[in-house]
Amino acid sequence: MSRTHRRIAATLTTASALALTGCSLDGLIWGPEGANVIDTTQELIAAAAAGDADEMVCDGRELDLGSPADWNGLSAEEPEQFVAEYWPEQAELDPTWSINLSLPAGRVASGVEYPGDLFYREDDGGLCLVDIAWWTVE
Repeated sequence: MSRTHRRIAATLTTASALALTGCSLDGLIWGPEGANVIDTTQELIAAAAAGDADEMVCDGRELDLGSPADWNGLSAEEPEQFVAEYWPEQAELDPTWSINLSLPAGRVASGVEYPGDLFYREDDGGLCLVDIAWWTVE
């Protein structure tokens, strides 16, 4: 079998597995919970870019969501279960997940501030935003 045929076969096999299991690629890589964090984050980014993300913030929390322009073009990256040793300032908020965000190349400039990491808590069967770590491009 040629290299091209092997690549086609591998692609078809992966696509078939996705179709048969009903899983997204994120679901295969990060598992169903991680994929849910990515989906929730993409929803949050869209809502914040429209100036309408307050309903995704956990009850009792008042967060600085910045301006809608701060969220334009951001994308969800790698979700992980919260690790208190990495984020001591957020540990007291009892988050269950963290995820980093990617700033698009067109917005990378010295001094640009953007929401770089998000922290979620599981609440009533869903995720709510408990904190944001803002980063500044150097």
